[in-house]
Amino acid sequence: MAESSRTVEELVERARAGDTDAFGALLAQYRNYARLLARALIGTTLRLRLDPSDLVQETFLEAHRDFPKFAGSSEREVVAWLRRILVRNLADQARRQKAGLRDYRRQESLEAALERSGARVQQALAVTASSPSAAASRREQAVLLADALAALPPDYREVIILRNLERLPFEEVGARMGRSPGAVRMLWTRALERLSGLMEDARP
Repeated sequence: MAESSRTVEELVERARAGDTDAFGALLAQYRNYARLLARALIGTTLRLRLDPSDLVQETFLEAHRDFPKFAGSSEREVVAWLRRILVRNLADQARRQKAGLRDYRRQESLEAALERSGARVQQALAVTASSPSAAASRREQAVLLADALAALPPDYREVIILRNLERLPFEEVGARMGRSPGAVRMLWTRALERLSGLMEDARP
């Protein structure tokens, strides 16, 4: 059986037994989710000059190092664990880039704020689609939606991220994308329709 077809629980179990391929397959299932979370947190919370892909790579390297300490087995636990690592790494990056965050207590406050923001992004992802698919009843909705967003054309993906995750008004989304507010609104409507279709295709 291909590693990608195994359940999360099976991959976690095999990874704990020392199967590095299984651990790689486990993390691969959450690359789109982690990249989207990083993009949303960087854009809405800190607005730092960071590459989301670099932050995801750092997060996955740390996850590999700390996996022996991970006690969970379900997808929900894996997602929460990866989100905590990503948030901590983002807080470290912010501390290095912003002079006022050298104080340890301020860093702790930033980590708490980022964790709350990460939970809000998770919730926003989970309600972006019109209704949960049958597949989502077994998988984390936010993960499925991140994968569906990754499959969209770039302009569709961008308008949903700016509007639904960064919560920008259509005027600002239009300014970011070089389009009129009316054109952006139409693009957003088409993008949500395409996203809904992709989620329907995820039904088993």
